[in-house]
Amino acid sequence: MKISLPVIVLIATLLVTATADAKAKKIDDYHWANVDRVVAIADLHGDYGQYLKAMQSAGLVNESGKWSGGQTHLVQTGDVPDRGPDTRKIIDHLVKLTKQAKKAGGYVHLLIGNHEAMNVQGDLRYVIPAEFAAFTSKNSARLQDLQWQSQVEWMQANTPDFAALDLEAVRNEWEKQVPLGWVEHRQAWMPSGPYGQYVKDNHVAIMINDSIFLHGGISAKYCKLSLQSITEEVITALENSDHTIETIVNDPLGPLWYRGLAIEDEANDVYSQTLDNILNRYGARRIVIGHTPTGGVIWPRFDQRVVANDTGLASYYGAHMGVLELTAAGATAIYGGRRIPLPADNGGREDYLRAVIEADPNNAEMKERLARLLAPAADQADAVLDADAALQPEAAGTPAENPMENAGEIVTPVPGTCQ
Repeated sequence: MKISLPVIVLIATLLVTATADAKAKKIDDYHWANVDRVVAIADLHGDYGQYLKAMQSAGLVNESGKWSGGQTHLVQTGDVPDRGPDTRKIIDHLVKLTKQAKKAGGYVHLLIGNHEAMNVQGDLRYVIPAEFAAFTSKNSARLQDLQWQSQVEWMQANTPDFAALDLEAVRNEWEKQVPLGWVEHRQAWMPSGPYGQYVKDNHVAIMINDSIFLHGGISAKYCKLSLQSITEEVITALENSDHTIETIVNDPLGPLWYRGLAIEDEANDVYSQTLDNILNRYGARRIVIGHTPTGGVIWPRFDQRVVANDTGLASYYGAHMGVLELTAAGATAIYGGRRIPLPADNGGREDYLRAVIEADPNNAEMKERLARLLAPAADQADAVLDADAALQPEAAGTPAENPMENAGEIVTPVPGTCQ
């Protein structure tokens, strides 16, 4: 049967109207559909001031810090803790916002990053003194003394020349690693503690509309797992292992640490096909990631099939404002008061990057990125700043124990197919 043009137009109009009027639908704990507006905010690293600015720039909170985002779905893709002093303050605020957003018809999705996992497992090399101080109480000195006594007992049992030790000098050095508030911090972040439980209650990866969100990325090694299974395996590993044992939690190819989607060669057909296979596996259009700082730009890769969203928002990484907005109209980067649509394909990245530089003309790294983009193809190393790997691990007083934390090392996987 032939359908006349006016009828076709009418059907298309009805479909658009139905889609526009459809309410957000929770398919299951890991999948949502018909969400009108999604805002993704990446690594916060203990910087409450920058966090609030980013939230306000996206219209998610008012001047009092209360939810003003209506039915928007906020996705925070992990790495709230470490490097800054306000981890506890940010988490407590996000928990309050979760309740406020639900009352307004919105939603707050809190995902697990590698730094949440590190804190749960006791890998504290990036916890700064001010973070421990945020956990101090009237009992801190007594708890520290009890911890010291346990340390002394351990040394007595394991140090052959214990009697010759200058315990006062040893304690002075020990207190640099175990300051006031350290015990309370550990109690709070252990799996049974309130912040440990907060992490275990969150997901690793979710899918809203046609986009998957997670902290590091999905590699060919883990892409056959469902989003639910990815989370369940991470939670099991957090509960049953420590950070010196390699599991899905600290595997460089795991969802919390994987950097391949941010650094793989886009011109490599094998990587591109593997990405297509991963997206097809989950029925997604794009993957939105944090974890690997870009130096100030929300960067679309592989023709926007990947969006690298860690602009370096926290002061530690340069205080580069930037959040991602996804609506039916497309993807938009919000840089403070400036809104810049993301190009749908790689061909539009030059104009996009020029607009980002115009919004932040003092960012030398963006100008360097533009120069690389305009360089001959052979010279276009499209790797983004690997700040975690560049940081000297001993700065936190603890030897590096995760391969991704070795200075200068970037683990690039052998591409797979995920078929």
